[in-house]
Amino acid sequence: MAHGSAPVVGVDLGGTNMQIGVVDAANRIVGQARLKTQAEQGVDGVIERLCAGIETACAGAGLKTSDLGGVGIGAPSPIDASCRIILNAVNLRWRDVPLADLVSRRLGSVPSTLDNDVNVAVWGECMLGAGRGHRNVLGVWVGTGVGGGLVLDGRLHHGTFGTAGEIGHVIMLPEGGPASEKLEDHAARSAMERRAAHLLRANERSSLRDMVEGKADDVRIRHIARGVEEGDPLAQRLADHSARMVGIAAANAATLLSLDCVILGGGGAEALGEWYLARVRRAFDEVVFPEELRQCAIVTTQLRDDAGLLGAALLARERLAKD
Repeated sequence: MAHGSAPVVGVDLGGTNMQIGVVDAANRIVGQARLKTQAEQGVDGVIERLCAGIETACAGAGLKTSDLGGVGIGAPSPIDASCRIILNAVNLRWRDVPLADLVSRRLGSVPSTLDNDVNVAVWGECMLGAGRGHRNVLGVWVGTGVGGGLVLDGRLHHGTFGTAGEIGHVIMLPEGGPASEKLEDHAARSAMERRAAHLLRANERSSLRDMVEGKADDVRIRHIARGVEEGDPLAQRLADHSARMVGIAAANAATLLSLDCVILGGGGAEALGEWYLARVRRAFDEVVFPEELRQCAIVTTQLRDDAGLLGAALLARERLAKD
């Protein structure tokens, strides 16, 4: 059983990188490790790196893994209802992996728990960041894809099968054809970059071309953000389309669930900043029903890169103390 005052570890496991932190009873990060995931090494290789990273973070905090009250992991996948098994992590190419049990065994029976990566980030924001004071919250993380997480009546909402919150897979344009139907097909950071490259190859005039020295495939969100700031029409068109799609999807969720807060996070939303937030707000207000829901707050993440780590640690403390 985890002791409430014992330090816990939070892990934000991504397809490219993993971030690991030891979190003390005051919710301070007292030891950290950042590693490449190296998904090509397979399940065993990634778990070995993850556990080695936990040991490194513990050493930085002056602790041993046996001092831990538990480990919480956020992973880029729907999670089973027991919060122990990764069902389908596309970026890792994993299916039905009992990650919580495997990590616990590798660390010498340190209790571990698991959740979706955006769920843990939203939980971190609700407890320590932009979502404080709100009980019904949607998080939309605009990154390589678009992830989502829900807090309803002050608790993470998983749904019957443990998979609630997958807003990136909501169909926005049913007749859009392959790779043009879902929210993430239009709103993700990677979608903006892909569309920018396509339009530059079609000879659209844009300062983005100079930023990448004519290499259309090199356009990244930082270039689009710079173009937005400098008033480049193509960059603003790309970002506005993403923001409009996110705003409409968030408004649909708010209409259905009567939410009082939407939190925007992820590399795309963070890079585009207040300009993007304002356009999400405008699209949201245009379609949400009834008008009273225009009172719903729309904010950006305060914890930024630490949201997932801290949220996973908080969930570990909460869940494992009950075991």
